[in-house]
Amino acid sequence: MTWTTKMLVVTAFVLTSIFNLHAASLAGTTLSDNAQVGGTTLVLNGLGLRTKFSVKVYVVGLYLEQKSSDPSAIIKTETPKQIVMQFLHSASKQQMTDAFDEGFKNNAPDAETTMKADIDRLLSALESLKKGDQMIFTYLPGTGTTLAINGMQKLTIGGPAFGQALFSVWLGPKPPNAELKKGILGR
Repeated sequence: MTWTTKMLVVTAFVLTSIFNLHAASLAGTTLSDNAQVGGTTLVLNGLGLRTKFSVKVYVVGLYLEQKSSDPSAIIKTETPKQIVMQFLHSASKQQMTDAFDEGFKNNAPDAETTMKADIDRLLSALESLKKGDQMIFTYLPGTGTTLAINGMQKLTIGGPAFGQALFSVWLGPKPPNAELKKGILGR
């Protein structure tokens, strides 16, 4: 190899490493590039940061079978998907239920009536979270949407409609903040 070729290889390696590190790290939080869901390997689509009144609340990662920047397709696609929320700040159960209630109202208003019982089940399963805690929502076709907090499964809600409504909280027309949606879409 010539010196120029070696330098190009080293430069390509360094740039690739920086890109991969940047793609999986945000606000001092690093999430895995992959997630295993029901025997399927999902890839990290992107990371977003939830802020409220300039407070960094959580980093969220969206995992899909194949990367996509189309929020409607992601919501409607009947494939495994996962949202991982890594908390950077504490949040009370009331703050969590208010945030999810607002997310459903802003992004899946029909769900407030058609899926009220399921939304109520989700809201009642939420709990206070502190810095370092992790909440994971996993959608698996044929099973439904599962909520796990700090590795403990809290509930599963069957059917694709609830999963679509839930993922619209982050991917719908009025996400918690625009930069979060842009980030998880890999933009």
